[in-house]
Amino acid sequence: MNMLLNVDLSLPFEEPVLIFTLVLLIILVVPILLNKFRIPSIVGLIVAGVVLGPNGLHVLNRDASIVLFGTVGLLYIMFQAGLEIDMIDFKRYKVRSLVFGALTFLIPISIGTIVFFYLHGYEIKPAILLASMFAPHTLLAYPIVSRLGLSKNAAVTLTIGGTLVTDTAVLFVLAIIINSTQGDTDLWFWVFMVVEMIIFVIVVLWLFPKIAKWMFKQLESEKGAQFIFVLTVIFAAAFLSELAGMEAIIGAFLAGLALNPLIPHTSALMNRIEFVGNNIFIPFFLISTGMLVDLTVLFTDTNAMLIAGTIVVLAPLSKYAAAFLTQKIFKFSVLQRNLIFGLSSAHAAATLAVVLAGYEIGIIGESALNGAVVLILVSSMISSFSTEKVARKLAILESRRKPDISEKPDRIMVPIGNPKTIENLIDLSIMLRNPEHSQPIYPLAVVIDNEHAEEEIYKKNKMLQEAIHHASATDSDVQLVSKIDVNIASGMIRAIKEMMITEVVLGWNGKITTRDRIFGTVLDNLLNNTEQMVLVCKIIQPLNTTGRLIVIVPTNAELERGFMRWIRSVKLLSTQLGAKIVFRGRRRTLNKLKGAVNENKPTVEATYLPYNNLNEFAAMKSELQQDDMVIVISARKATISYNSNLDYVPRVLSRDYKDNSFIVIYPEQYPVYQSVPVKGIPVTYDKGREEGGV
Repeated sequence: MNMLLNVDLSLPFEEPVLIFTLVLLIILVVPILLNKFRIPSIVGLIVAGVVLGPNGLHVLNRDASIVLFGTVGLLYIMFQAGLEIDMIDFKRYKVRSLVFGALTFLIPISIGTIVFFYLHGYEIKPAILLASMFAPHTLLAYPIVSRLGLSKNAAVTLTIGGTLVTDTAVLFVLAIIINSTQGDTDLWFWVFMVVEMIIFVIVVLWLFPKIAKWMFKQLESEKGAQFIFVLTVIFAAAFLSELAGMEAIIGAFLAGLALNPLIPHTSALMNRIEFVGNNIFIPFFLISTGMLVDLTVLFTDTNAMLIAGTIVVLAPLSKYAAAFLTQKIFKFSVLQRNLIFGLSSAHAAATLAVVLAGYEIGIIGESALNGAVVLILVSSMISSFSTEKVARKLAILESRRKPDISEKPDRIMVPIGNPKTIENLIDLSIMLRNPEHSQPIYPLAVVIDNEHAEEEIYKKNKMLQEAIHHASATDSDVQLVSKIDVNIASGMIRAIKEMMITEVVLGWNGKITTRDRIFGTVLDNLLNNTEQMVLVCKIIQPLNTTGRLIVIVPTNAELERGFMRWIRSVKLLSTQLGAKIVFRGRRRTLNKLKGAVNENKPTVEATYLPYNNLNEFAAMKSELQQDDMVIVISARKATISYNSNLDYVPRVLSRDYKDNSFIVIYPEQYPVYQSVPVKGIPVTYDKGREEGGV
């Protein structure tokens, strides 16, 4: 009882533990309740801030802790937007982003300036500053499109790029107005501002990635330290942005772009970033935004009502006009136009920065401040509702249009032999998995049936538990498989047949014993008795630091059955790693390859360099960098693309490419005919070969 008396329960709450508990309850309960009424949780969290904030029931103060977490959430939104953007499409649509950014800046600021200058009687500087509230937008509804798998849609990519353009332009206008008001706009001011911005961009987009790549190599096994490093980069970039005279949100967005190629979308690190941001920091920002709204002012201040009415009507109209013109110029669909409008109609971050800056130096009054805050609430609702509605329709439409590249869903098996390679092989398998199919990864442990079988089962199961623990951090499904058989190859082949496996990811073992030369290695037996695609991997450098994929393609590779499957796997790996692809092959093969690569998604950045003979492979070492991964498309013996020179490739890789990660891919084939039985492996009958199949 005495302990209860020591806790202050008076309103507003000031007990830190109680405040944090209440905020967490809001974050937990509000989305669950609103989901039943199909109302976006974003709206609910903002409304909760209005009701419980200092201008509502005053249960909570918008104190330093709320502001701190809210600021982190805002920076997180911008960082995730930059992190999840498809850089290939971003470069591809950079002209579109510039056009949309210009339209969504010029149309709102022009309309707003005319209205406030002529109708409301403001002077030119306050009129421009108030009009500047219309132009910038916050990607408040981005988590909605990300959740529905539309983050790589052309309309979304364009809108994100346009956000950077228009927000930068608005903040530049803000800097000019503030400095001109203070009488400090001589030539040196402009020179100093431009130099600061250039230095800032170079540091974030050029220096930060180099530091990050080095840090990820040092912290490869320290997953928690990697996450802390990412947070450090976000806030360092945001702080440098403020030093350069821009808002922190620009720095956070550029930090996302800088780390984009280094954080695969299916990695454990990406999962941690999204989990913490979407469930803690971003909800805090939404609640803190709602706390700014004072609805009572609208009923007591006529000027505030007029300004709020003007802003609330003109802001969405001007944004819709920009989206409409963008649609007509680039021939987007109506759904894409509405998605652009939904994403670009929320005003929060830069709008708030503009208004507060103008209020603090006395250019605009309290009426304009309250009107702007109402705009934040209303525009957030418009953005959330419209984006949710349109994004669902577009997601359904896109899922129907996606081509069926393979008849069978990906079922990837990862035989586990060396505990040191488990994490890399599991990570690689997750990246190679087709995102259209929700199939698990199948780690396999094979134990030879002898007197030590029980002890081996215990050891293997312990290794498999490590595989589960690692995969769970990426939020990926894993299904363990254990086999007891007369030899390793036989157990793997039986598992492949029973589990209907389509791809096998093996670790590289460069040691070949005398027994292997006589009876054949596990890989030899596997290739001779299966038709599935097999990838033999040796991962030297951390996967996320890979800069380029150098793909060596043999002649006639385009004639193999598994041609499209290995192309898709290489493209998926390129997309996940943010790595460029360099295809090397004969000219005729490269011409066929180029058409196949461009035919289906995902879009990748690829170059095609011819070579005359596979014997040149050893000489290619001098062209490689340490962060390049070499991928060799090999072939089983007696297949169309088989060349005797391919037999020497593994030897060259292990001897000359010791500092580079590499993968040797044996493409999928037609069912195999086996003339000589291997102990423990049944002979298969290939009807296709008897009928003249290849």
